[in-house]
Amino acid sequence: MLKRALLGATALVLLAGTASAADLATRYPVKAAPIPVQVFSWTGFYIGGNVGWGWADNTYDYTPFASPTYSYSPGTSNGFTGGLQMGYNYQFANNVVLGVETDFNWADINTSGVLLGGPLGGGVIDQKVDYFGTIRARLGYAMDRFLPYITGGVAYANTKYTDPYGLSDSNLKWGWTAGAGVEYALTNNWTIKAEYLYLGFDNSKTNYINGDQLSVGSNIQTARLGVNYKF
Repeated sequence: MLKRALLGATALVLLAGTASAADLATRYPVKAAPIPVQVFSWTGFYIGGNVGWGWADNTYDYTPFASPTYSYSPGTSNGFTGGLQMGYNYQFANNVVLGVETDFNWADINTSGVLLGGPLGGGVIDQKVDYFGTIRARLGYAMDRFLPYITGGVAYANTKYTDPYGLSDSNLKWGWTAGAGVEYALTNNWTIKAEYLYLGFDNSKTNYINGDQLSVGSNIQTARLGVNYKF
């Protein structure tokens, strides 16, 4: 009898404890720990491609020996561009993003022809940009997946010209570039961007044995859209 009484009392205590715990849980519910939201980081290597439109401001200055300079403006040439880029970004704790990027672009930027006149007579001059590229630093401020930035560095371009007097040239020029852009991360790996660049070059100068001088140049602007894959 005593044993049964002890077992019954123990069962009653356990039931009472269970009921009290359930009552406390009902009165004072415990909140689940919040799941941390993953913040996007721009740090990492990336590769991608771009397409766009380019403009070239062309100059053609011919100086006959012992005569004033005769300047002819071939005007602005334009055409499609497309190429590849690769680079690396590092995002600091204050959301500043510092990076470096290099790109190579094929171009079809050329004049359709300009009629010359004056003491040199008449004819057509053609100027063309075959390809260009840049090596640039990028500085931006990350607003989560949105990254506005400025950029600048060195540039190169292969330019050609022909004129009606038998003069022609094709050479690789080095210069400088500056621009700005915005980039947005669609996923943790894929980003899209819009970018503007200005590429400035010194004129190519040629001195001929008869004393004549020729100065030819092209400065390039480009607006383009691109996509990158971030590793």
